[in-house]
Amino acid sequence: MVRIGKDTPPQELTVMQDVMITMRDGVRLATDVYLPSAFGDCKSGRWPVLMERTPYGKQGLNRSERSVAHPAPRPRTEIARYFARHGYVVVMQDCRGRYGSEGTFSKYLNEAEDGFDTMAWIVDQPWCDGKIGTFGVSYGAHTQISAACLNPPGLSAMFMDSGGFASAYHGGIRRGGAFELKQVTWAYKHALLSPKTAADPARKAALEAVRLTDWFHDMPWTPGHSPLSAAPEYEAYLFEQWQNGTYGPFWQRRGLSALGRYGDMPDIPVMVMGSWYDPYVATSITNYQGLREGRKSPVFLTMGPWTHGQRSFSYAGDVDFGDDAVFEHHFGMDYLDYRLHWFDRYLKGKSDAMFDEQKPVSLFVMGGGGGDADESGRLSHGGRWLSFPDWPVGQGAPTAFFLTKGGSLRPQAPHGREAFADYIYDPRQPTPTIGGAVTSGEPLMAGGAFDQREQDSFFGCTSPGRDLKDRPDVLSFETAPLEADTRVAGPIEARLWVASDCPDTDFTVKLVDVYPPGKDYPAGFAMNITDGILRARYRDDWEHPELMEAGRVYELTIELFATANLFRKGHRIRVDIASSNFPHFDLNSNTGEPEGNWTTTMRARNRIFMDETRPSHILLPISQGK
Repeated sequence: MVRIGKDTPPQELTVMQDVMITMRDGVRLATDVYLPSAFGDCKSGRWPVLMERTPYGKQGLNRSERSVAHPAPRPRTEIARYFARHGYVVVMQDCRGRYGSEGTFSKYLNEAEDGFDTMAWIVDQPWCDGKIGTFGVSYGAHTQISAACLNPPGLSAMFMDSGGFASAYHGGIRRGGAFELKQVTWAYKHALLSPKTAADPARKAALEAVRLTDWFHDMPWTPGHSPLSAAPEYEAYLFEQWQNGTYGPFWQRRGLSALGRYGDMPDIPVMVMGSWYDPYVATSITNYQGLREGRKSPVFLTMGPWTHGQRSFSYAGDVDFGDDAVFEHHFGMDYLDYRLHWFDRYLKGKSDAMFDEQKPVSLFVMGGGGGDADESGRLSHGGRWLSFPDWPVGQGAPTAFFLTKGGSLRPQAPHGREAFADYIYDPRQPTPTIGGAVTSGEPLMAGGAFDQREQDSFFGCTSPGRDLKDRPDVLSFETAPLEADTRVAGPIEARLWVASDCPDTDFTVKLVDVYPPGKDYPAGFAMNITDGILRARYRDDWEHPELMEAGRVYELTIELFATANLFRKGHRIRVDIASSNFPHFDLNSNTGEPEGNWTTTMRARNRIFMDETRPSHILLPISQGK
């Protein structure tokens, strides 16, 4: 059924609502089409097309579509009308099994073919000039790169923000072999919003009765005994992702991975936008590098200090980065206008000096602020934007900072013959998540930068006010107060020599900027910058896990998310090591049982070595300048 919109004067635009586009398997997807002028007999014009495919409702609110001038989230209908009034046909589509579309929703797995089929339909329409630009945040970015892997007809530009899986296994669903539990909180929220729930009062009542905090205190779960049991299709894909621990065919298919497929994608202009406190840091950077290699078309990378899609805020968590961190303040226009300029440049060929193809990498380097508390009670950390010709931006080799038995972190390698430190990791009392690269985690976790002290507002904290470094299940190492400002910008990894008395366990590494005591923060402020995790069974091979032998020493390489931060003179660089970061990541039971299907737990005694032959250290990309 096609409904012509009556609320807009026909000379401005015409809206066709709920056009049902048939996919290759016969499933029909609900689609709204916004035309720049009266549709009439289809002879009024041909325009470039902008398309967003979303599981969140093609006419619903988008929490990322806000600005300083318009702080309330705007509906997709308003965004579509804006672009249509500026000379684009806009196509907004509900993903399979969501809202008005037919079929069953299986998260991420149908987006490549459905995107291709939709674009094939678009280029056959009389109002399309043959060029399609795609846009969208988060899942809307995932749908873009999934379809691009098939080189769909008409695809001429992409604007991917806060998503677009380079590899969901290496960031977004799993990371370092561990499973990101935001998949649970996301699935629960959207199972409640699904068409099947709306049509089934019993299912709705069962989901509404779920208390996620109770479930997260009571693991393990099994299919049929989980917070999603009342929505079996959501529970099924959740456990499929959780229990597929190895990097095999499941993770290498389209929709979950673009690795090895960049050469199949069209050579087109692409904007990749991301945030330092977002689960898609690695995805954004990998996509930029993969899309840029061997291409003639420009590819841009923009990384801000925000949480997921929240570019119009100067803060992330309890830390403020200054007015220039706000998207509008730096770019001189809001996000909506910026995308219009970008598409005008790369779909209509209009010149625009704001897009510097010689320096396509734009990074917000955090730090440099005064360190006092602002009017909102947030730490004033500051920062500024810098542009670079490529990624990575560092100059020279990364600098090693070595762990020592006394808890110091220093550039000198150790000389002792035997040095180590032990701690106990108990899956029943895990180290809590306090901020970080988290999204969709409510009500259990929140993303951003926070003082790394336990608080009642964070799930799993048991001793409010205690610094995480003082927990018995955390080893902490820090430099002396820095003698000069030190900029760390680029990829980061830790190399640890470890042993455990269990067949499997996790190791987490967190990089922290430690403020000295001050007027507003008498105990200082330990600000989380970035972190990483590795499940030990994957230490050598993502595809062929191998359990550990008790007491045997292993060398591990743990990748932290890349970042850009200026550690000020007088601050300390701190590295915290533990074996859990919960509920950001699932618990390792330490037993070696299958992931997402364990039954019992063991307490692990884990050991970190830091001597001449086993010099555990972190590699920091220290670059010149402030």
